[in-house]
Amino acid sequence: MKNRIYLCKQQFSSVEQVIFQNDHFTAVSFKYDSGIEAINLMNSKGFVTVLPFYGQIIWDAEFNGQTLKMKNMFSEPKVGITIVDTYGCFAFHSGLIRNGCPSPQDDHPLHGEMPCAKMDKVWLEFDNNALAISGQTEYVKGFGDHYLAQPEVVIYAARSLFDIKMQVTNLASVEMPLQYMCHMNYCYESGATFSQNIPESAVQLRQTIPAHVKPTPQWTAFNQQILNGEYQLNALENNELYDPEIVFFMDNLQQYQQDLEYRMHSPKGYNYLTTFSSNQFNYATRWILYNADQQVAAFALPATCRPEGYLAAEKAGSLIWLKPKETREFKVTTGIEE
Repeated sequence: MKNRIYLCKQQFSSVEQVIFQNDHFTAVSFKYDSGIEAINLMNSKGFVTVLPFYGQIIWDAEFNGQTLKMKNMFSEPKVGITIVDTYGCFAFHSGLIRNGCPSPQDDHPLHGEMPCAKMDKVWLEFDNNALAISGQTEYVKGFGDHYLAQPEVVIYAARSLFDIKMQVTNLASVEMPLQYMCHMNYCYESGATFSQNIPESAVQLRQTIPAHVKPTPQWTAFNQQILNGEYQLNALENNELYDPEIVFFMDNLQQYQQDLEYRMHSPKGYNYLTTFSSNQFNYATRWILYNADQQVAAFALPATCRPEGYLAAEKAGSLIWLKPKETREFKVTTGIEE
């Protein structure tokens, strides 16, 4: 896509404004009451709502009349410095030099510095078959790391699947660590089932307990049932057992195959689909939570490591080290299967 339109904050106000339109797509800018700018990218199947200057968070996504995002407590995005300040989105970019749930010994916020990053440049790209929102943010610290991140969301003509991309370039003269997760907070549908093109034995229950999880006797007993092989959580049943969260890890995905496919089969008769390459993402996480305030079935979160913080990745040897001027690219395709 070579056609590019740069965007500025002056194009966003409380009044919706069409800033691009052709036979297949419409892009509409607006601003939430919180002051955060947003853009809707629409095709004939639905839309994605992206916060172009705010980490390029995907606030919402809806296709074929079905919202994809989790139930949450936020009526709109809120200004913050970490993702928990505005945890109502469909997807965000977790990382990039730090990722996941920090241990008590870690020195980084939950899911790192990228989720709420301020974007330096923002633009639309388009051709006859695709429309994308993209941008750049430069991370630089004196005596620290220095990188350029370029996220992108691409929708396609008459399709209910879309792409989430990230490109990271190390601008420093020394190596930098890289941890990245494409964190998609999918909707929860009671009765939905899971499938994936890796062995069931590869889906392993998390056995560590991060600081934000407060176990109950019922939750502890349920986890033990799973560990003992007495219960396989491959369907969204027994909703009350997923509070606090239940998390599964899938490690070293390259040993199974390159092209990975994860599905959540809706009881309404269609499938949510996430695909990615194990050459880019060698790990995946499944996160399930159900209570009165938040309901999420993140059936596949592609990542370069487990989301257990920087020190855990360093110990496990799953940190990626980017050489000076080296670039890594990541791509996830997700949405409703066609």
